[in-house]
Amino acid sequence: MPAALAFDRITKVFPDGTHALADATFAVDEGEFVTVVGPSGCGKSTLLRIASGLTPATGGKLTVTDPNLGYTFQDATLLPWRTVGKNVELLCELHRVPKAERAKRAQDAINLVGLSGFENFYPKALSGGMKMRASLARSLTLKPKVFLFDEPFGAIDEITRERLNEELMRLFLREKFAGLFITHSIYEAVYLSTRVLVMSARPGRIIASFAVPFPYPRSPDLRFEPAFAELTGKVNHALRSAHA
Repeated sequence: MPAALAFDRITKVFPDGTHALADATFAVDEGEFVTVVGPSGCGKSTLLRIASGLTPATGGKLTVTDPNLGYTFQDATLLPWRTVGKNVELLCELHRVPKAERAKRAQDAINLVGLSGFENFYPKALSGGMKMRASLARSLTLKPKVFLFDEPFGAIDEITRERLNEELMRLFLREKFAGLFITHSIYEAVYLSTRVLVMSARPGRIIASFAVPFPYPRSPDLRFEPAFAELTGKVNHALRSAHA
């Protein structure tokens, strides 16, 4: 069975001469949740932009088995003049999903991310964590087979971030999408993932891969287990090498 998403020797050089990626090669299979960590500026977000078609690769081959992609950005990117319900409906609206169907999909997604009762609220009335839930719900309405996450919880406080990690894991287990997640947090990477990849400094390439052996669903207390600490230590060591 082909991978849901595959990067084969992907290279990216921007018009200003910045060499962002060099022969980046890896795949995300169906049912996998793969997280990429690496130094700032190593091309992690560029990988997602190439995967989504927002940025073309300079060289190499990208394979996406289903073009129906979900994409959650670092910012929730909600439209301030639309309510939560109308923000969540937006992608379906752009894809010309009939009104009744998109309303149903939006409500199902809102219920799934725990925002029931906030359908008529505007973004300015929401916390940071609630905005990210709305952003997730918006992407879920298209029922993506591949979900891209560009540091979605990076600007959120630690307690809310841990709660959102648990909710995202629940969504992954329920929706069974292939996930590619970018983060600077090693703990978040190991907690969420089936596999953690480490990128080198720019131009970015994959320099280490770690299988995460802990079964799903994972308890929050896993973060305090010796085996979890051992694995995060190995990823940390590889990440320090990437900075060298």
